Amino acid sequence: MGRARSIAICGAGIGGLAAAIGLARQGHRITLLDQFDTPAPVGSGLMLQATGLAVLEQLGLGDEVRQLGSPLTRLWGLTTPSNRPVLDVRFEHLRPGLIGLGVQRAMLFNLLHRTALEDGVEILTSRRVESVDPSSGDIMLETGEFLAGFDLVIDALGVRSPLTRTPKRELAYGALWATLPWPADGPFKPDALEQRYKAARQMAGVMASGRLEPHGPASLTYFWSIRRDAEAAWRDAPLDRWKADARALWPETESLLDQITHHDQLTFARYRHRTHRHPVSGPKLVHIGDAWHAASPQLGQGANMALLDAHALCLTLEEAGDIPSALARYAALRRNHIRLYQAMSWLFTPVYQGDGRVVPFLRDYLAAPLSRVPPAPKALAAMVTGAFGAPLKRLGLRP
Repeated sequence: MGRARSIAICGAGIGGLAAAIGLARQGHRITLLDQFDTPAPVGSGLMLQATGLAVLEQLGLGDEVRQLGSPLTRLWGLTTPSNRPVLDVRFEHLRPGLIGLGVQRAMLFNLLHRTALEDGVEILTSRRVESVDPSSGDIMLETGEFLAGFDLVIDALGVRSPLTRTPKRELAYGALWATLPWPADGPFKPDALEQRYKAARQMAGVMASGRLEPHGPASLTYFWSIRRDAEAAWRDAPLDRWKADARALWPETESLLDQITHHDQLTFARYRHRTHRHPVSGPKLVHIGDAWHAASPQLGQGANMALLDAHALCLTLEEAGDIPSALARYAALRRNHIRLYQAMSWLFTPVYQGDGRVVPFLRDYLAAPLSRVPPAPKALAAMVTGAFGAPLKRLGLRP
């Protein structure tokens, strides 16, 4: 590694914190800026795949994550009212013993945040970034205050980052989600992300999402797909009206629905799909995670992609003699994998969230049967685990 550099990271999300840890361990001076008074996770439970787990392992956090996560071996979905299987992806078809981990985002955030502090990262709260000069590395905050003197600024501010091109509109569908206790004697598969569909207009999901702490209660994440423009009407209507639809789609979730007694227990997540054209915006500004590439959640790759970005950037900054060369190498390492998954996310979104009738019909009666014919099972497992494009091999990581 060359000389120690002064690096600012804007955004204390999964990717920002992982980058902060990796770069601090290389000897750089890391300042992490976050808009919240107290940094906190934003978002639902998530599935860590072998890609994201490999990065956490490299940071020395793999054992703790595995201890607190729920092992997942498949995606399993049925369409109603026929109960026809339309999604059956088993990770072992790619490699025997391969698993993902269902985790609470809060657990992963707390682990990364604690580790960053232990590694000497300076975390400045209540700093909302308004702009960055890509040539000088100067950061202007919303208050008008300037922070100067950085050798590099890393944009990890997510899909709504003020430092990138904002997508013109959000996707038509978002999702309501809640974290609830795992029912020990319930009907759900503990090793699967289960879903139920009515065409592509309705979708409910249940995923085991581990524990916040070693002896804490087991949890699950419950999802309900909803049109973005229907959220306000949903909040204004009696909750029982929605529960009737949710119960009709998936009767076995009644015990979960009974725990939801007011609208605020469900958080609405909005989604956007876009790829910022230039991940390197200048000699001193680079984008990672959703600030570079945002997509619908259909393939569940957001956190895993952010972790891969963070590792790639740490790797190239350690190997290259100067920052411009490191940033160019970072973009080259990650670009093809990101393009591939952006395209697949765009393709699969209307299959599971949309108002059309033809695409869900083809999914149920053509695509679903074909997906069980080799080599489709292995290809599907590679797709949902993030393995297409061999990202770990390119980054020198082992699953």
